[in-house]
Amino acid sequence: MDITLTTPALLFPAVTFLLIAFTNRFLALGSRIRNLHDRYRVNPDDVLLAQIEIMRRRVLLIRNMQACGVAGLFGCVVCMLFLFASWQIAGKIVFVASLLLLLSSLAISFREILLSVEALNLELSSMEIAGKAEKPSGTG
Repeated sequence: MDITLTTPALLFPAVTFLLIAFTNRFLALGSRIRNLHDRYRVNPDDVLLAQIEIMRRRVLLIRNMQACGVAGLFGCVVCMLFLFASWQIAGKIVFVASLLLLLSSLAISFREILLSVEALNLELSSMEIAGKAEKPSGTG
């Protein structure tokens, strides 16, 4: 199968949107980390500490998914250069590598979403425990 210059170029809009989404997640996470840090300084709590640890893992995952996304985009550009130079085999190899990098980026993104859900569940559990502790015991 031959690929043309337009084949890797088709990925540009998708990769751009992915990188924007990843950057937005990073910015939102940064804001959330600052908020948790302030809350922890006022009232140290094991739940907050656990959430902060999850945030640390999420920051690393976001960094890795952005790196894979950028590397995939870079690979698409290199692939286009190879195809422009009529180096079909090299272009195909680089294109497949780019697709694998983009797939890795999506897989890491999925893992980061799972960690995000874990952090939210910690928050919900903390609220449930606090709510149960505040309820007055019923007098029958």
